[in-house]
Amino acid sequence: MADQGVTRRDFLQQLGVTVGSAAVAGAAGHLATPQPADAQPAAGKIPDTPFKVGQMTFFSGPAAVLGEPMYKGTVLAQEEINDGGGLLGKRKIEIIKADENAGTDANVKELKRLKLSEKIDFFTGITSSGNTPALGPVAEELKVLTIFVDGCTDFLFDKAVPDPKYIFRITNIQSADGVTCGLAIAQTHPEVRKIAHIHPDYSYGRNAFDHIRIVSEKMLPGSQIVMEGWPKLGTTDFSAHIAKAISAKPDILVSSVWGGDYVAFYKQALGYGLFKKMKFATTLALGVAPHAIGKDHPQGVIGGCHANYYFTYPPQGRWPANTDFVGRYYARWKEYPNFQAEGAYTGLHMLKSAIERANRLTGGWPDDEAIIGQLESLSYVGPGGYIYFRPDNHQGYKDAMTGFTKNYPAYQFQTMDTNRVIVIPIRSITAPPGWKGTVPTRTYDWIDKTWPKVTG
Repeated sequence: MADQGVTRRDFLQQLGVTVGSAAVAGAAGHLATPQPADAQPAAGKIPDTPFKVGQMTFFSGPAAVLGEPMYKGTVLAQEEINDGGGLLGKRKIEIIKADENAGTDANVKELKRLKLSEKIDFFTGITSSGNTPALGPVAEELKVLTIFVDGCTDFLFDKAVPDPKYIFRITNIQSADGVTCGLAIAQTHPEVRKIAHIHPDYSYGRNAFDHIRIVSEKMLPGSQIVMEGWPKLGTTDFSAHIAKAISAKPDILVSSVWGGDYVAFYKQALGYGLFKKMKFATTLALGVAPHAIGKDHPQGVIGGCHANYYFTYPPQGRWPANTDFVGRYYARWKEYPNFQAEGAYTGLHMLKSAIERANRLTGGWPDDEAIIGQLESLSYVGPGGYIYFRPDNHQGYKDAMTGFTKNYPAYQFQTMDTNRVIVIPIRSITAPPGWKGTVPTRTYDWIDKTWPKVTG
């Protein structure tokens, strides 16, 4: 990708990394934009039976601060579509809820029940990376059209379902999350050499660690890992990990702890004075429901949002799709959306667009084959910018972003600094089509083999 001996600044420029209120970049593929329900009349005969959507996410436990917004985003899209008459002007959407908190084995059984007993037409949701690799093969076996909102692990399409047909995923792939965080550290704190890590001990945390580590090796030559902490998902007491991190005296602590776990972590870390002793960077601090982060959160740290979406970016007024979405979401729920809400909302509207396109080509209600054909390579103008499904792996891609935490008087909670948003073209930080390496992920292998170690 770059010549040996390239400087850090030059390499970041080659990658297309920008900081500030950058414009939203475009994407390849056939472009769809939201259309009024009566913009194009449906062709052929359309059944009037409900279109059943199975929605599985966290409705209980600490992860509900991500799961509940996901459900609310789905409901908002459902209500907008139904208010226009339904899919193709006739089929109203009906949502059937399922709690992801039941555990992987129970979630697999529930997906089977939703398809075989409830007769769902479409499956969506999922927050945890521990669930999509188990549910993906089952969805393929059941032939249930699926758009996972999250559950972002590379393992889903790298190994579990390497040749997907029925399943898609809309949230940026997890490697983009870790790589974005690593590049933000390299750009913002190029002087750091001693790095500590605290990550949840399952696939998301392990992969985040791997991707941040490989970027650090390339972008921060001479850096070393001085501490690793691996709390279990759902941990409420982080004191031992916090004390261990302080004792290691790192230049920076990096964390991918998320949801209610993260809220507990940062509040406990405040009590230990951790943020006064080291720099701090995260992949998902701002990924929870926005109001879950208090004004007491440390300011000026890298507050990741899954390399994906934050409700104040693109800035209000500069991207009408986001301005409209945030306004409608707030009017409906009296709170602001997170990346899960935006992903679920956009995913259902992309499905609607694919159905409309397939109807114009085939007439009548399109079968899954026709819908899949339209989802592949579909680009869409969403609240978070342009997004598209790559046809080779059915993964959704949009330019990655992260930013810095800041308190604004307008909000009762801490948000992202709108003047310091880091944006990276997604093609620059994910393995290209055809890349075969899978240890531990294709993107890791691609970075390891093609990125140079930068000079100062």
